[in-house]
Amino acid sequence: MRVSARNQLKGTVRKITHGSINSEVTLEIVPGIEITAQVTTASVTALGLKEGATAYALIKADSVMVGVDH
Repeated sequence: MRVSARNQLKGTVRKITHGSINSEVTLEIVPGIEITAQVTTASVTALGLKEGATAYALIKADSVMVGVDH
């Protein structure tokens, strides 16, 4: 797989919460570190995503904001 996104995080699918249009897919990147993405349910099916499978989080953004409470 070759893509232009620089941030490519390999992980294991830990949870899929199916919805009628969108689904939430949670990947465990390393033990204790997870990332959740919302994708179409059709994409979950097309990609054959299943719990325990290997998948990649591809992150491409113009900016990332960080904030703290005061």
